[in-house]
Amino acid sequence: MKKKHKTLVTLVVVGIAMLGLAFAAVPFYRMFCAATGYGGTTQRVEAEKAVAATMKPAERMITVTFDGNTDSNLPWDFGPDQRSVKVKIGETANITYHARNRSDKPMVGEASYNVQPDKTGEYFDKIQCFCFQKQLLKPGESVTLPVQFYIDPEILKNHHADDVTDITLSYTFFLAKDQSLARTAVKKTTP
Repeated sequence: MKKKHKTLVTLVVVGIAMLGLAFAAVPFYRMFCAATGYGGTTQRVEAEKAVAATMKPAERMITVTFDGNTDSNLPWDFGPDQRSVKVKIGETANITYHARNRSDKPMVGEASYNVQPDKTGEYFDKIQCFCFQKQLLKPGESVTLPVQFYIDPEILKNHHADDVTDITLSYTFFLAKDQSLARTAVKKTTP
């Protein structure tokens, strides 16, 4: 009987440990991607670092193309205001996207993003981006969503990136799981 009890306890402990690791995997993966640029995950930089990195833009130009999508569960129109820009490596660029809530109720959206090719993720630095926070749009509301970025001159030291002439920055808006901001907006407008 003791052997069966010990085996059962061991199986339960292993099961709980596996469940815990499964829940921890997603946050660990996100942290890994943010730190390394893996999978085209862009970098977030403070304005001070951006100023230092962009003091002398290189002559090499890269075309950055913009893409915008929405999940079918989010009734928003969303897309870039310009299709692409040509930037010097190290040069700060400012572009905008637009979003409009087509529904008759407030909704909170959350944007995921990446760049292609994947190997450029660690060099694509965003200073300002609407994707850093969730967006609340009231019924019929339209907004302009700014993005400020540069391509880190460190890319010039990576000879595996010598062939990069084009980068695509892509966003997809999803309905945020937490809609408490939307519920608060409804309460404020209800008499």
